[in-house]
Amino acid sequence: MTTARAIAEAVRSGALKAADVASEALDRIDAYPQPQAWILRIPREDVLVAARGVQARIAKGENLPLAGVPFAVKDNIDIAGLPTTAACPAFAYTPERSAAVVERLITAGAVLVGKTNMDQFATGLVGTRSPYGEPHCVFNRDYISGGSSSGSGVAVGAGLVPFALGTDTAGSGRVPAAFNGITGFKPSKGRWSARGVLPACRSLDCVSVFTADAADAALIDRVVAGFDAEDAYSRNAEPAEAATRFGIPRFDQLNFFGDLQSEALYFEALKRLPKAVEVDIEPLIEAAKLLYSGPWVAERTHALKDLLRDQPLAIHPVVRAIVQAGQGISAVDAFDGFYQLAEYARAAEALFEAIDVLVLPTTGTIYRRREVGSEPFALNGALGLYTNFVNLLDLAAVAVPAGFRDNGTGFGVTLIGPAWSDETLLSLAESYEKAAPMPDKPALDTEGTPQTVKLCVVGAHLAGMPLHWQLTSRDARLLARTKTAPTYRLYAMANTTPPKPALIHSEEGAAIEVEVYELPVEAFGSFVVEVPPPLAIGTVTLEDGSQVKGFVAEPRALTGATDITALGGWRAYIASLS
Repeated sequence: MTTARAIAEAVRSGALKAADVASEALDRIDAYPQPQAWILRIPREDVLVAARGVQARIAKGENLPLAGVPFAVKDNIDIAGLPTTAACPAFAYTPERSAAVVERLITAGAVLVGKTNMDQFATGLVGTRSPYGEPHCVFNRDYISGGSSSGSGVAVGAGLVPFALGTDTAGSGRVPAAFNGITGFKPSKGRWSARGVLPACRSLDCVSVFTADAADAALIDRVVAGFDAEDAYSRNAEPAEAATRFGIPRFDQLNFFGDLQSEALYFEALKRLPKAVEVDIEPLIEAAKLLYSGPWVAERTHALKDLLRDQPLAIHPVVRAIVQAGQGISAVDAFDGFYQLAEYARAAEALFEAIDVLVLPTTGTIYRRREVGSEPFALNGALGLYTNFVNLLDLAAVAVPAGFRDNGTGFGVTLIGPAWSDETLLSLAESYEKAAPMPDKPALDTEGTPQTVKLCVVGAHLAGMPLHWQLTSRDARLLARTKTAPTYRLYAMANTTPPKPALIHSEEGAAIEVEVYELPVEAFGSFVVEVPPPLAIGTVTLEDGSQVKGFVAEPRALTGATDITALGGWRAYIASLS
């Protein structure tokens, strides 16, 4: 799959036929082993008829900016004649008219192939709250896809279609982009019409788009943006100034939930952007809490009030628990929330007087599907730390890829600006993509990827040493012979058989020779069980700044030990004994 821009140009020029492009997209969808990414597939012949219609329009001289580009739509967005379910079959209805954004895309020559799965009623950032199945990260099926626009994120992340529409109230158009290695653009509220979109929180909802890159997102924006008098929340765009000043949170305000790889990827991503100043984002974080802990929950309740009354058991239990809570929120509570938000909004205005763009992690971490199943509320809340406040505070955002964790899952950063900074943010996102080579994407996980752990060994487990068999018997694979960061001291412990070292972190240390292996998670667990005290498995920083699991030692390991740091490694020490 190539970009929407390239497809449209090729179809307009005659280098490709729209029906051939559509047929290839349908073949990819048929072959890809995530049918749960879709709620409704449009029959092949109907898709090809639409594609041939695009070809006929081109032959008549129409200049179609999205000529023949296949796309998908989240199933809370109306398509005329097709059911809208919002991932709740009991709620389904069939609209007579398509949503405004869909009408504009089809007018521009795009070809619809289907409607995608989602967290029911767009309530969740995880992608697991649907009776149609759980989409998963395209690079590692053990991990969540992100939500609520789960199917759309998967469809683009897996290269099935060049772009797909989502919606975004709390981050649903950005979180799946991060996890699946793509771009997610959430426009300013009212920039894109929401007519024909089933509301989650109507006053906050935005239609969003997933694309392969920022330039494609800008193309979609040019096609669908514009005032719509039929949408009570549509707004006329206002001019925006160019962005030159970047901000990042104070270090103490960053939270990666123990995910050291996400932390490293965030600071690596900052190198692709102009130098940034630290700013205080506490008002934004406090505003974010209002979305699910404040009166805006009642706005979700309002959207589902009839279903809650008549068929509550038709609602996913996690979603039901959330929206039922809104029934106890009073008008007084609502005004309390409005007043609090006004204070936070004023603080946000002051922040964006000092900077033009705020650069945040899209999420601090990612979770396995089974983890989210066991703890659906707290983990979902953690994913919204850097996303929930954006619509509440009337901001625009574009999420861009920023690398991949060792488990293959994607990490992203988000560029956030005031309302109507959309075009500036998209331009900056393009510059970010060109600033330095982006990491190669992992292969798509179509069969299930075994989970592995990187382990740093420093002594008796090195190749050729007495305990190396404990690694080879567990199918460990050597990744690198390298050194630690220059912040360790190495000791030969007393009275150990076979002889073993103790690696101790010290600011007055040196770089120590080590080997890094990769082994399956289950094998790593059995290995750790056999590590005897006073040794332990902790986290070791390597010379390139990356962090892996590795041998460390308790203070008692130094009793009677010999400092061998000056030798630079265990092999040199063993050689010195002979």
